[in-house]
Amino acid sequence: MLTNFINATYIAAGLMFILALAGLSRHETARKGNVYGIMGMVFAVVATNFAIAYRDYANHNLQIDAAIMLYAALVVGGAIGIWRAKKVEMTGMPELIALLHSFVGAAAVLVGYNVHLEAQGHADALHSIEVFLGVFIGAVTFTGSLVAWGKLNGKFASKPLTLPGRNWLNLGVVVVIGLLGWWYLATGSIIPLLIATVLSLLLGIHLVAAIGGADMPVVVSMLNSYSGWAAAASGFMLDMSVLIITGALVGASGAILSFIMCKAMNRSFVSVILGGFGDDVAATGERDYGEHREASAIEVAGLLGDARSVMIVPGYGMAVAQAQYAVAELTDRLRAQGKKVGFGIHPVAGRLPGHMNVLLAEAKVPYDIVFEMDEINDDLADTDVVLVIGANDTVNPAAMEPGSPISGMPVLRVWEAGTVVVFKRSMNAGYAGVQNPLFFNENSVMCFGDAKATAQAIVAALPVGVSG
Repeated sequence: MLTNFINATYIAAGLMFILALAGLSRHETARKGNVYGIMGMVFAVVATNFAIAYRDYANHNLQIDAAIMLYAALVVGGAIGIWRAKKVEMTGMPELIALLHSFVGAAAVLVGYNVHLEAQGHADALHSIEVFLGVFIGAVTFTGSLVAWGKLNGKFASKPLTLPGRNWLNLGVVVVIGLLGWWYLATGSIIPLLIATVLSLLLGIHLVAAIGGADMPVVVSMLNSYSGWAAAASGFMLDMSVLIITGALVGASGAILSFIMCKAMNRSFVSVILGGFGDDVAATGERDYGEHREASAIEVAGLLGDARSVMIVPGYGMAVAQAQYAVAELTDRLRAQGKKVGFGIHPVAGRLPGHMNVLLAEAKVPYDIVFEMDEINDDLADTDVVLVIGANDTVNPAAMEPGSPISGMPVLRVWEAGTVVVFKRSMNAGYAGVQNPLFFNENSVMCFGDAKATAQAIVAALPVGVSG
């Protein structure tokens, strides 16, 4: 009876996770998708509680030692989760997610070693393959996610690490790990497993370190996929169907999202997952683009007052300044004056897929005026004023030039608009470390300062009410 309950609850959890993914695919159903995901996790925890704490199914006896460890882990993990959820800002979500991916990888490694020690070298070939693959994928995910976390929060340099012969180095490590896997299958010894773990940890570091900052949103998505496959491997090792289902869902959806993002950025999917394999980053020297022009908040308000159509292009800088509410208020004021206002979102705006969409939804910006890059790029030439708020690499014309580190990356062609106003704190280059010629165009003006304060000043300078 208890066994049937556990299995049924695991199936219900899997169904909830599938509904969660379906709900998260659209703005309108995203909240419902989150609810489904929470319900799925509750079902999974309940079923795991009975599976672990009541391992003696026949007599329904509570296993005191197992229950204490399980409930202690739930209390400690839940407390840490609540603390982090309350403390983290939206700007810190990308690195937090990368850090959470590392936990999944570490868990897969620990599960693998636990299963190996329980088998005491007498596991069958299939089980040994599950252990070895689980440890390999988990170790790569663990260190790769930590490097991504460090790059996203600025602890590590965003530039790619280009060691001599790095591609052959990666290939050599993979071959050695494969040979260690054969040794492990043949002997069941823990020695090849230990060596493979160390090499996998180093491989994870190098794979992500070799990828530049401009591609980090894709890397986070790819690590999400890795963590899913690591969870699935843990499910096979523990014979837990809910882990297999959930891991496969996360792994497949993360890989599909990464493929879509690579296509949107004109990046090679294979290149990204193999640590920049085949990429030759061209060195670009300093170039004199001339002088930039500056405009105050009052002058920008004047430009907006004369405009009929306005496009707002947000980036990570808007998230850092927490300017989404001020920008939403500015949008309402402009629309009240009868102006056409829209938002242009690059596929990798911010440092996480969908980052800007979440910020705008949080500020109650209507969904119907938020457009993806491909939807509005051809309309920018007919736009009077474009406000670039904290974006840099995603509006950089250098992407259209051969030899640039971001060459070939699709960008929002904001320079085609009548006037471009760039909100920035300084003239520093963007996350990819590439200077932006847009700042020096004749139809561009720089509005320096905190994006939130600047947007509020512009709102205060604009007239209230509907224009005639």
